[in-house]
Amino acid sequence: MTDTVLATKGLTKRYGNHLAADRVELTVGKGQIYGLVGRNGAGKTTIIRMVSAQTVPTAGEIFLFGATGKELSRMRARTGVMVETPSFYPYLTARQNLEYYRIQRGVPGKGTVDQVLEEVDLADTGKKTFKNFSLGMKQRLGLALALMNRPDFLLLDEPINGLDPEGIVEFRNLLLKLNRERQTTILISSHILPELANLATCYGFIDNGVMLEQISAQALEEKCRACIEARVDDPSAAALVLEQRLNIRDYEVLPGNLLRLYQELDRPQAVAKALVEGGVGLLSIESRGANLEDYFLSMIGGVRHA
Repeated sequence: MTDTVLATKGLTKRYGNHLAADRVELTVGKGQIYGLVGRNGAGKTTIIRMVSAQTVPTAGEIFLFGATGKELSRMRARTGVMVETPSFYPYLTARQNLEYYRIQRGVPGKGTVDQVLEEVDLADTGKKTFKNFSLGMKQRLGLALALMNRPDFLLLDEPINGLDPEGIVEFRNLLLKLNRERQTTILISSHILPELANLATCYGFIDNGVMLEQISAQALEEKCRACIEARVDDPSAAALVLEQRLNIRDYEVLPGNLLRLYQELDRPQAVAKALVEGGVGLLSIESRGANLEDYFLSMIGGVRHA
């Protein structure tokens, strides 16, 4: 487990009759940006609260940097957590707020505050008080607080929720910089899937407290690759037609007599014509290509209406 920053085994949280997290198995490797994907209420916040000791699990185990049980509290000192916008004093400046928390938490070094303010681009806010901050500035101050102890692992719950496009880009660039320059491992939850696609190196898809799948960004990209899907009566005969008549070599045969073609993407009609003229029974043909949102919706069975 030396390269595993976080692992959970059977992690469960029950509130009365409601299972907020149902035997969740989750693994975050060192240096990853792990996107925890799910709709509001799917269980993302509950998982982060259990990992960060803000909520006690009903059952299951948590391993941080390979440690569990009594060693967890010591390893949690290596983490930084941001669940929603932290409570800051409205009439204090960014520097004053962070200095208060630095003293309260026993973080050594007065220069720490200036350092984290610089990292999140809030060093020039001067006497501006928290109540006059934009939402983006408030979120960056929350990130600064999470960074005060120089964590190896950041847990961020919906940090870009409510930000305008400019604020989202700023926050994204900050996280990428932390990951690249300090090798900070990051777990970030969000339901804003297009933005996660710009960050994550791997994903965990959760719905109704159940972990549906964990997958690397590279494997997901392969699954979502643009293609032509053709359902036929005879895959072997169809493959022969594709190779001999259209010189297509980049394709795969899937269960259910389904062929997935990664060439001639702009010529589905030509593919259909060649198959029919080659004596293949063509049941259906369509151009496909999925993004992160499409993939997640397909996993949970499409859009659900309240």
